[in-house]
Amino acid sequence: MQQSFLAGLLAALCAVLVWGLQFPVAKDIFAVLDPFHTTLLRYLVAIVVIVPVFALREGVQALHYGGRGVQIATIGALGMSVSPLLVFSGVSMIGAEHGSVIVALQPSVMAITQWVLFRKRPSNFTLGCMVTAFMGVLAVVTRGENPLAAAPRELIGSVCVLGGGFCWIYYTLGVERFPRWSTWRITVLTMIPGTLATLLITGALVCVGTLTLPSMGAVLSVGWELTFLGFFGVVVGMLAWNFGTKRIGPLNSMLLTNLIPVVTFSYRALQGHAFLPIEIVGATIVVLALVANNLYLRWRHIRARLEIPLAVVS
Repeated sequence: MQQSFLAGLLAALCAVLVWGLQFPVAKDIFAVLDPFHTTLLRYLVAIVVIVPVFALREGVQALHYGGRGVQIATIGALGMSVSPLLVFSGVSMIGAEHGSVIVALQPSVMAITQWVLFRKRPSNFTLGCMVTAFMGVLAVVTRGENPLAAAPRELIGSVCVLGGGFCWIYYTLGVERFPRWSTWRITVLTMIPGTLATLLITGALVCVGTLTLPSMGAVLSVGWELTFLGFFGVVVGMLAWNFGTKRIGPLNSMLLTNLIPVVTFSYRALQGHAFLPIEIVGATIVVLALVANNLYLRWRHIRARLEIPLAVVS
């Protein structure tokens, strides 16, 4: 049992490490390729790897949508196309470290979404942690200055990353409607329409002159970065995350995701990037607030399992 937990913990940490490195690696690519072609090539790499493995694993018949193609295509287009396009576009404007901090707010954004849509009000403690985390993000993005005085490009970039987070939440809630489908199947069958949507969007922008088709030389010059984003970021990251979550539980996994900004900031520091003190303080506030909320949820979960009346703290 302990070996299984340790294996799951290491797998989840591997996924978090990979996802934390995605932001600075993608930022480096944007010096050569735009976020749209980067996203498209990333998923093409992932599909080339994962579809054949999936077909061997579950059979070619598992690639059939079973009459739910429109629903799956909608979920896939938003989660596997619009979401990464918005996030990568935002990161290209505001920087890798700022994007990772905003993405770290996804559990809080999920709680707000469930509150609005399903009237599942978070506890007062969770709301307090969410407000604190948002204040930390604001400090990082604005570098302690007046938000209204921030450059329009940075504000637009922040909104794009946040919008990408909302699209991913829609994807997460959408895949829950398919409890009988394996993780492999729901991932592959949403990745295919997502990749097609990215191809159509990118192609349309090239046709109208908004984007320029990159040369083969440009693509090859960032070949290893694209391989990292596609193979490690999508395939390895997804498999490691699912393997780990099944063995250590979702609460432990969500606790580990709070390390994503730490990984991104650390990598950027190794690259020689100098951070302002307010950026470090803001990122620390975000991580501590999210960790505190996760520990609180873990405590509530344990109390509920033990059937001990929960103290009035919410």
